[in-house]
Amino acid sequence: MLNPMQKILHILLALSMAAGLLPASAWAGGGSLLPVVPEAQDRFSETQGCVEPTDEMRRNHMEHILHQRDETVYRGIRTKQYSLEQCINCHVSDTPDAPRYSSEEHFCNSCHTYAAVRIDCFQCHADRPVKSSNPQTLSGQMKSDMQPSALSAMPHQALATEVISHE
Repeated sequence: MLNPMQKILHILLALSMAAGLLPASAWAGGGSLLPVVPEAQDRFSETQGCVEPTDEMRRNHMEHILHQRDETVYRGIRTKQYSLEQCINCHVSDTPDAPRYSSEEHFCNSCHTYAAVRIDCFQCHADRPVKSSNPQTLSGQMKSDMQPSALSAMPHQALATEVISHE
């Protein structure tokens, strides 16, 4: 039995969907208004799924990403633990039809749309995995088929979402 507040919420949801203000996918989570967050595609290491527990990342991921940015940009220190590139490599599918960041189905945008937060990370950074440009695994082990001399030709960070030819 629904309490009066739940009844009002259901009526408002139905009216919003009828008016086209909310997509029908608002009911996708069994009537929940919470976003449907895609599962991670990879693990940070053999023993650790993500770099931090889920509730920590939901609350504080931006602090970790901004701290990583400052360490990289201002101090030249590059680590994988909180890098945006590694977040994307783990949490976004690398299939050709994977959603772009502008889609509510993209890992980052699924929650940011729900929270009404506008993100601008992907104006510069790739919104899809760039594993092919990364000669190391997530845990820092060098891939066996890569020669150390090939590392100097590899980019340290992938920027932009499209390849631009300057020919």
